[in-house]
Amino acid sequence: MGGEPNRPADRPRTRLVAEILFLVHRAPWPPDRGDRIRSWNMFEALAKLAPVHVAALADNAEDAETARAKMAPLCKSLTIEVRKASRPVALAQAVLLGEPVSNHLFRSAALSRQVDNLVGRGGITHIVVFSGQMAQYLPARFDGPVLMDFVDVDSAKFATYAEQDKRQPLNWVHAREARILGAYESEVARRVDTSLFVSEAEAALFRKHSELGDGKVRAVENGIDTDRFDPAIELDAVGAGDGPLAVFTGQMDYRPNIDAVRWFAADILPLIRGRHPQARFAIVGRAPTDEVHSLEKLPGVTVTGEVPDVRPWLAAADTVVAPLLLARGVQNKLLEAMAMARPVVASAAAATGIDATPGEHLLVADDAAAMADAVCSLFDDRSGATKMGQAARARMIARYGWDARLAPLGELLGLPA
Repeated sequence: MGGEPNRPADRPRTRLVAEILFLVHRAPWPPDRGDRIRSWNMFEALAKLAPVHVAALADNAEDAETARAKMAPLCKSLTIEVRKASRPVALAQAVLLGEPVSNHLFRSAALSRQVDNLVGRGGITHIVVFSGQMAQYLPARFDGPVLMDFVDVDSAKFATYAEQDKRQPLNWVHAREARILGAYESEVARRVDTSLFVSEAEAALFRKHSELGDGKVRAVENGIDTDRFDPAIELDAVGAGDGPLAVFTGQMDYRPNIDAVRWFAADILPLIRGRHPQARFAIVGRAPTDEVHSLEKLPGVTVTGEVPDVRPWLAAADTVVAPLLLARGVQNKLLEAMAMARPVVASAAAATGIDATPGEHLLVADDAAAMADAVCSLFDDRSGATKMGQAARARMIARYGWDARLAPLGELLGLPA
């Protein structure tokens, strides 16, 4: 990527034989969390355009092997390295070198060598980068189109962390990361052809932050597989109990999810149980921390840990809740719940970026009392809750199919579909 790259429209439409390098911070299979859902569907969309070489990291050896077994037959080549960086070491290295901590957490010398060797052989014509941490693997010079899918403005997330948590040294770490990462994101965006974000709100925020225009910064939204997330599918029964059930789904070692379920269990659920004494709250998701497990001591709270399939829990829910205090982009958990025709109660932060009408497709509330009122209104009016869930599913079918959402990739890469 030497010098100022031309936009894809300024280049020839294709070379004789196109091959895509897909750099991704977590191997996309299985698509069981928000980042892997998007990256897996992006991988499938890219594979329809040209042969794909995948260079990825994995959080552990088990994840790497699972992904290799599924993806190897689908790729032109596949490299997955297990990342081993610890947070304290990554922080120390980043401070010493004046770099983002996020980059050091996803830095692998082995993966870097593999990428350099692959690009050096000369077959790669296009590069797609998923998540800002992977921009560090881009070759210094590359004359083909490069798409950078930041997904969210991560620097803004760290700025919010710094605003919310004044404890030292965490406040300093978060404020530093917001500043350093923000500068890095802008630098990367100026080097690549187009930067993608998961919603127009995120794209607009980044345009303001980077001072880049619409031609360089685009929104490519998330979608939902409405055939898989279909309430008509027969699923195993879960969550049986005497009272109405509220369900939260998500990766339960992720700080915004932890904060959300703690707030709901400690502050909102007691208000709900004041009106529905048997009301229950299920926290469904992998890797729950000790802090999350401790919430089971509260009346009505269940922590499931990892489940083989989230759909039975969505089907069992009388309402799905998303009381996120901090949320970036589009929340897959809400798309899934709405596709399953479940009535949803979300914070304004969680609902931002979803093209749906509050009061018709979901309920939006921000403080504890309003959240409790919204949940109770659905518990009290089962017919109305069913009607809202049906409207939500219809909205998902009409608006959020993955093929439609990712259709712009071919145009942006200059590759005919």
